[in-house]
Amino acid sequence: MEAPLGRLVIYTKDTDAMVAFYTQHFGYSVRQLEGDRIIELVPAGAGAALMLHPAGQRQKMGQPLVKLVFDVKDVPAFCAQSAKAGLVFARIHKADGYVFANAKDPSGNSVSVSSRAFAN
Repeated sequence: MEAPLGRLVIYTKDTDAMVAFYTQHFGYSVRQLEGDRIIELVPAGAGAALMLHPAGQRQKMGQPLVKLVFDVKDVPAFCAQSAKAGLVFARIHKADGYVFANAKDPSGNSVSVSSRAFAN
């Protein structure tokens, strides 16, 4: 039986900052049902949706057990463009045939851009 990943839930205490971050830097659009406290961010093309869920009082931000990885053909160009828009990635790492760079979203979750999906 096939069950592809369709959504990731991200707990946050600053929904507005998270919406701005993922729409501005990664091209997501907002979908929210009236009266629903969850905001769904939908990618422009293929990819998983992000569901922003209000964090509980006891949840600690910035202690992720997951990292969101965005597939980018030209990581250095993406990082340079993102820096102009206010998102600064750490140094670019070289791996086996691809490169990647890491950053954090407004709630302290790890995000990465990687060319791995385009490696031979």
